[in-house]
Amino acid sequence: MSVVGPRPHMLKHTEEYAILIEKFMGRHYVKPGITGLAQCMGYRGETQTVGDMENRVRLDRYYIENWTFWFDIKIIFLTIISLIRGSDKAF
Repeated sequence: MSVVGPRPHMLKHTEEYAILIEKFMGRHYVKPGITGLAQCMGYRGETQTVGDMENRVRLDRYYIENWTFWFDIKIIFLTIISLIRGSDKAF
């Protein structure tokens, strides 16, 4: 596991969403992270709709395709800001 990367899902959810969302499994080519672009952009916690998961996957794939060291630093910074502000989606 790394500090920044796509957040892992339960195996049941992985199997379910792999069928529903195109390129879902592309998230598994990199190490999962403690935080990620989708989480600091508000797509965290329980997904209410398939659209929520599609947005999470879209941001995870954007991260994978555009990774740089400085992008990781930005995501860590955004995560800290998100922690300070709080969120109704956090448990």
